[in-house]
Amino acid sequence: MRILQLAPPWFTVPPVRYGGTELVISGLTDQLVATGHDVTLLAAGGSSSRAELRTYYPAPPPARLGEMLLELPHVLSGYRDRHRFDVIHDHTVTGVGVGALLDGPPIVHTVHSTWTPELCRLYHAVADRVALVAISHDHAARAPVDLPLAGVVHNGIDVRRYPFEARSRGYLAWLGRAGPDKGADVAVTIAARFGLPLRLAMKLNEPDEHRWWDEVMVPLLDETGVETTVIHNATHRQKVALLCGAVALLFPIRWDEPFGLAMVEANACGTPVAAFARGAAPEVIDHQRTGWVLPPDDVDAMCAALERAPTIDRAACRAHVERHFAVARMARGYERVYEALTPTRTLRVPDLLASPSEPPE
Repeated sequence: MRILQLAPPWFTVPPVRYGGTELVISGLTDQLVATGHDVTLLAAGGSSSRAELRTYYPAPPPARLGEMLLELPHVLSGYRDRHRFDVIHDHTVTGVGVGALLDGPPIVHTVHSTWTPELCRLYHAVADRVALVAISHDHAARAPVDLPLAGVVHNGIDVRRYPFEARSRGYLAWLGRAGPDKGADVAVTIAARFGLPLRLAMKLNEPDEHRWWDEVMVPLLDETGVETTVIHNATHRQKVALLCGAVALLFPIRWDEPFGLAMVEANACGTPVAAFARGAAPEVIDHQRTGWVLPPDDVDAMCAALERAPTIDRAACRAHVERHFAVARMARGYERVYEALTPTRTLRVPDLLASPSEPPE
């Protein structure tokens, strides 16, 4: 099958530092090549892949993340020769609107984010032209009831890129972007109560992320006196070094995260995960075998779970990822989506202007 993987232009594939979507795209693309598909990847300059690599921008523009007028030329360069392909797997938001207007091969779009009203309005407009894929069953269940989905495919990682550590080295870990949703401040509170050092790998790029760090995290760290190591915008090597050997990865999220790749990455290194039961956490963690799924916002329950960390078989954590969240399993899921698509598409202009003040529920 001839497949175009269309990545956003904001970060390289794979990412040098932050970029969960780009990490997933990298693993999927390389695995599809390994299984014999003819794959082209359109990604930011500086990317690398086993597929034929094409770029529009010579380097990614992360400081302008989300600007449509920057993403649009990148997307158009991908659709220009769309008839070369049997299927286009578009991971961009702008591309969904562009592709729906064009004749050509079927389009698959992975919904990597939450179902905001703005995105749902776009998805309703293109749903009969684009196959939408959710990344967890919880994610799919939160989609509008009248929005058709082509399937659910869990994210996967190349487990070989994650070294296994059979023993913990006496510290807690946290990984994510700065902001209240990811709960780094809760992780500090738990580390203080539990009496262990805390190592954090934190994305800190956007203005609101810097503001939250300065206004919340800096005073909290001073107040609690927790022994803390903070890596801002960690590389992959720094990230796995943090995950390997941790007593547990703390995942005290305050939002319904569609997937939560950090949980899989930690388990791949042999590290159990203590997570609040929101979003996809119950799908990713095998409760009491690869970590714990705990009542949301229950710090006492998370501390109690950490007392049982020595009972977790770290090899079982890695085996769980190899069985359920490896790139080969993810690629098979997407192959099933590709194969189920009908090849016939005709030109259509979706009704994007109808009822502009009343987004679909």
